[in-house]
Amino acid sequence: SETTDSPPDVDGVDVARISTWFSEHVAGAVTPLRFSAITGGHSNLTITVTGADGRRFVLRRPPLGHVLASAHDMEREHRIISGLQSSSVPVPQVAGMCTDVSVNGTPFYVMDFVDGHVLRDAEAARSALDADARANASRSLVDTMAEIHAVDLDAAGLDQLGRHEGYIARQLKRWYGQWNQGKTRELAAVDAVHDRLLERIPEQGPATIVHGDYRLDNCMVDDRGEVIAVLDWEICTLGDPLADLGLLQVYWTGPEDDASAWTGSATSVPGFWNRAQLAERYAEVSGRDIGQLDFYVAFAYWKLACILEGVYSRYLGGALGEQEPAALEAFKTQVDSAAAQASRCLEELG
Repeated sequence: SETTDSPPDVDGVDVARISTWFSEHVAGAVTPLRFSAITGGHSNLTITVTGADGRRFVLRRPPLGHVLASAHDMEREHRIISGLQSSSVPVPQVAGMCTDVSVNGTPFYVMDFVDGHVLRDAEAARSALDADARANASRSLVDTMAEIHAVDLDAAGLDQLGRHEGYIARQLKRWYGQWNQGKTRELAAVDAVHDRLLERIPEQGPATIVHGDYRLDNCMVDDRGEVIAVLDWEICTLGDPLADLGLLQVYWTGPEDDASAWTGSATSVPGFWNRAQLAERYAEVSGRDIGQLDFYVAFAYWKLACILEGVYSRYLGGALGEQEPAALEAFKTQVDSAAAQASRCLEELG
């Protein structure tokens, strides 16, 4: 008799139940399905689903283990991407949303697979793009961010996605709460920077979509460096668009830039722009005043420290699997570095 190898198990996937759901709810899905985890990220799980005809989809579900109910809201993420379908922001086509937890124990949504490059390190950037394409990726990343900030909230059905006013104050409250809930030790710089930031929040203009984690490796680019999909919308909300620009400055280390607390190295390869060029391009295409960018960079370093501490805490708790002690120590060092750089940014502000 003919036998076939069963697909390897993927954590967080009930193959039989999800396959049945696909057959009933996802147009064009052909079973049997194969599932494989996509690496990268420390929060929501991203899984490739391949049909018997070779067509690929992507499934997003919350991480394994206990999480705050609002932190990984699949319906909200699905709502954002659905709202952006007709905008100029490149996002994957949405294929379905499952809120029935009997299918897989948690809500999930499905989108079409986008075939492109995710540039997580210098080697990937060198092999995928030539120098001209790297320069184009720099421009396209900024222009796409400006498109996100220009989305008509009413037309996208996202006007009620979040409160419009007081974005930085709300973010400070949220991430300081996360810090105090998950911190592994006392770190005076985080407390001091929080208090100083709270005292000098710039006046916010009209609210826009704020991605909240906008960087090169949360986008996909084609061979020419054009951004063809913006991913990972899980902490997106409405607020001050300059927060995205400040965070991009922290995540980005161009060939001529000083090192950042963020260890991503993809943008250090020749051809990519430097931080100043990114900021100048954003001011040009968005028309926004970036005179207080240093404040947003300080805020971004502080927020990065809070985010990485949460990841570090979950690593220590074993929620993300067994890790080498050196890898854990590297996370701790990164948190310390981000907090120290936030302090230095504020000192330079005066």
